[in-house]
Amino acid sequence: MDMVLFPLLVVIAIFVLKSAIIVVPQQSNYVVERLGRYSETLDAGLTFIIPFVDRIAYRHSMKEVPYDVDPQVCITADNSQVQIDGILYYQVTDARMASYGTSNFEMAIEQLAKTTLRSEVGKRELDRLLEDRAAINQSVVAALDEASTSWGVKVLRYEVKDIVPPESVLRAMQMQITAEREKRALIAKSEGEREQAINVATGEKAAAIAQSEGQKLAAINRASGESEALLLVATATAESLRKVAAAIEAEGGEKAVALKVAEQYVIAFGNIAKEGNTVVIPSNLADLGSLISGAMTILKNTNKL
Repeated sequence: MDMVLFPLLVVIAIFVLKSAIIVVPQQSNYVVERLGRYSETLDAGLTFIIPFVDRIAYRHSMKEVPYDVDPQVCITADNSQVQIDGILYYQVTDARMASYGTSNFEMAIEQLAKTTLRSEVGKRELDRLLEDRAAINQSVVAALDEASTSWGVKVLRYEVKDIVPPESVLRAMQMQITAEREKRALIAKSEGEREQAINVATGEKAAAIAQSEGQKLAAINRASGESEALLLVATATAESLRKVAAAIEAEGGEKAVALKVAEQYVIAFGNIAKEGNTVVIPSNLADLGSLISGAMTILKNTNKL
């Protein structure tokens, strides 16, 4: 009989010992109830409970937990229906309150988040709603943080993930975006054309100025050249006249002048005869000597001056 009871007692002892030893994982808290009433909260590590008297009623993770909030339809201040979903992050701070403060703190947090979100959306028009995500998130967190204190939970943050307006609003927004892009494209094109026109005008102005400067310099150079040419001609003429005068005053100069005058007279008369059929003959053609004498008299008078 003892041989039969001994293994049974060993099994019972092992079972009782195993039930008494509790190992709590890191970042976890276990809530212990003794005979149906709260007894204690077990932190991470090895601990012992009384078998058949104590039991682990609740197990809570003390880590930060992300929780998806189901999408819901909200109505804005301008009566537009939008579908919004979000995600919140909470952390259990008091395992006892999280166990006994509410029957389901996750559902309580979600419902309060949805209610607060509907209230915040109703205060804003659609255009403002798309811009005020940060303000909406802060309002939801503030409301949840105030209510969740009695639940042993702290809501760390809330983020709106998606805001989906109605299809008609989406089409209108797309048309508005397209029109805005076309407007910016036209403005950019006109700005480019204006810059191009300014650049062309500036280039033409610079070219005209350069051309006028070139013409001015060319005119100055031409005038300077013509002045120098006239000066050289005048200098050469004066030098020639001085040499002629010196030659006339020399011995035999008058005879040479008379001979030159007679020669030029004959050449000039010959040219007149070649230019037309009618030939005009001077009345004193035979008196060439008197003509030369008169030319010499004029030359002498000029020398006296």
